Amino acid sequence: MSTYLTILGFNSAIPTINTSPTAQLLEMEERLFLIDCGEGTQVQLRKAKARFSKINHIFISHLHGDHCFGLPGLIASFRLLGRDTPLHVYGPKGIKKMLETIFQITETHRGFEVVYHELDKDYSEKIYEDNRVEVYTIPLDHRIYCNGYLFKEKPKDRHLNMKEIAKYSEIETCDYHNIKAGKDFVLSDGYVLKNEILTLEPAPPVSYAFCSDTRYLESVIPIIKNVTVLYHESTFLHDLKEMADYTGHTTALEAATIAQKAQVEKLILGHFSNRYGDLTVFTDEAREIFPNTFLPKALESVKI
Repeated sequence: MSTYLTILGFNSAIPTINTSPTAQLLEMEERLFLIDCGEGTQVQLRKAKARFSKINHIFISHLHGDHCFGLPGLIASFRLLGRDTPLHVYGPKGIKKMLETIFQITETHRGFEVVYHELDKDYSEKIYEDNRVEVYTIPLDHRIYCNGYLFKEKPKDRHLNMKEIAKYSEIETCDYHNIKAGKDFVLSDGYVLKNEILTLEPAPPVSYAFCSDTRYLESVIPIIKNVTVLYHESTFLHDLKEMADYTGHTTALEAATIAQKAQVEKLILGHFSNRYGDLTVFTDEAREIFPNTFLPKALESVKI
């Protein structure tokens, strides 16, 4: 099972004819995670042919409109589509009050439970875990409380080497689970078949780090160390660093520096100011520091 990232929107502040505010869909281990939900996200989800019913966990970085104004409409649509399973929403303290106020005033009645996980810590914490995936917060430095999110696959079981297993009639189907879990197999004569003979190495687990709106912040480096793919905001070029600092944002050069110091495999930039017409200037600047840097493409599904 592969992990795929679909960037639904990547521009800052105001939607345009051709671009949408921040929203991403991460498919990891057959789970669909929605990351941020700017205006128009559900339209982008439809264009991406996403299955709404499989989105059970939504992660909101902060409560600026270009990252969350699409959420009330999306939740209302879930109701109209007949959803009856719980929806988990992770976000800053206050997100429950914001959404429930909208639902009350607009008399939006839901036929399913919204489970709120409000965040207020200034350190990284594990906020989701199942048998295949873990999710951690990445505390950021914006004008208001803000988190990024780190998604990590858990190590996979080894694959059965059926060519080797077929040589031993004593190994039955009921033994496969223990072998995949890493155990040796003992034959009736006491001979030990080592697990590395009976199995093949699984694909290494992958990870994805989403760093939303933030000033340059080196404290994220140990959290995102060696991730497979890093998305990092880069609202401005470095000649506007003073404006970036003032507004709580990062430059392309600074995002590349974070990627380099964290030794990530790949960097995707985003959250560009609308003052820039040609976005290649961002990769031009970033690649001077971190060559494996790329621009996002709306609705493109990227394998991680």
